[in-house]
Amino acid sequence: MEKNSREPLAERMRPKDLDSFIGQRQLLGKGKPLRLIIDSGYLPSLILWGPPGCGKTSLARILAELFNYSFHSFSAVVSGIRELKELFLRLERETSHKNIVFIDEIHRFNKAQQDAFLPYVERGVITLIGTTTLNPSFSIVSPLLSRMKVLVLKGLKDDEITELLRKALTDKINGYGDLKIKYSEEILSVIASYSEGDGRAALNMLEMLVESEMAEGDTPAAEMLAVELSESAGGRENREITLELERLKELFQGKVPDYDRDGEAHYNLISALHKSIRGSDPDAALYWLARMLEGGEDPLYIARRLIRVAMEDVGLADPNALSIAVNAKEALHFMGMPEGDLALAETVIYLATAPKSNAVYTAYSKAKKDAMEYASTPVPLYLRNPVTSVMRKAGYGKGYMYPHDYPNRVVAQDYFPEKMGKRKYYNPTGYGYEKTLSRRIEWWQEKKGKS
Repeated sequence: MEKNSREPLAERMRPKDLDSFIGQRQLLGKGKPLRLIIDSGYLPSLILWGPPGCGKTSLARILAELFNYSFHSFSAVVSGIRELKELFLRLERETSHKNIVFIDEIHRFNKAQQDAFLPYVERGVITLIGTTTLNPSFSIVSPLLSRMKVLVLKGLKDDEITELLRKALTDKINGYGDLKIKYSEEILSVIASYSEGDGRAALNMLEMLVESEMAEGDTPAAEMLAVELSESAGGRENREITLELERLKELFQGKVPDYDRDGEAHYNLISALHKSIRGSDPDAALYWLARMLEGGEDPLYIARRLIRVAMEDVGLADPNALSIAVNAKEALHFMGMPEGDLALAETVIYLATAPKSNAVYTAYSKAKKDAMEYASTPVPLYLRNPVTSVMRKAGYGKGYMYPHDYPNRVVAQDYFPEKMGKRKYYNPTGYGYEKTLSRRIEWWQEKKGKS
């Protein structure tokens, strides 16, 4: 790689072997899953599941080198299944079956397209390595997933990011080691924090910072580039720049949170919001709400989830919770964003601080189970409505006891199908309004026993 290459820094710094690969010790350490695969000498088909910039593509290329396999790279975003099938047929005819077919973002292929890989994986024509940022349990078809080993990669730690940045600053061939660059550990730490575990993002930030510092001064950026391309290596080495924290903050002050509304983060964040409310932590709940809204989540999706939280985790311990959640949805419809964000924030705080009960949720779950088991059980005749004379002659409504005709508006009467017998689903807690409901139910039971 020549020093004056305009290839992005992240691509130039891509590791070529395991010694230069940073991170994923949980896979590559002694006795860990990927290390065992390497030591065994047998490479199965793999799904590399992890966030952006954690080394999935680099790892696949390194494995091809280690096992001496041919490497055929495709992206599910731009490649078609016909193109892949043509490759599979050629590889089956011409090679010794030591071929890695690498599919970046394999989850973007639909189920029918993913099925096309199956016969070639089964016959060993190809070793398939696919990368995905989504949970493969939901994004990869079961027949294909069962024939592949899933390896979970993690975002890089801050110290691993700073190690990567130091390498880029000292590498004289692929990085900026031929420049005199002054920098502080603090600025590397800030870049690591900004990148949120994404090594590629960190290198992109460093590249933008260095290039912006080099362009500082009277020489226009385009002219400087022309000079740079014509200068000797010694000319570059004579440059001296300082990476300033203020410049970094200027460049990335409007940094947009990394948020994929259709990806794993979407489900993880809404889960964190829901569980924070359930755990009665309004501050954590507000944080996760802000993460989602500032990341571009559909506020109505959040509103719908808050309505569910009100029903599932607050329930009748505070009947007002459902009204407040529904009103927040209506406020969003009326006001839109960004003004509607406070309606959601108010609801999140209310739900998090409300008394909690899942008694309605558990009661309905039990009732639903019985409803499925006794789906064909007939309604007792006395509970049926005798709309016509024919129905009355058939016994519809006969023997029904009208509660308003009895003292205290209560009468002992079985409302379940005869085959089932009496069931108990709803058990109110002793929290919030359910204290009142519990006393009321006890009162009814007492009166029914005397009727």
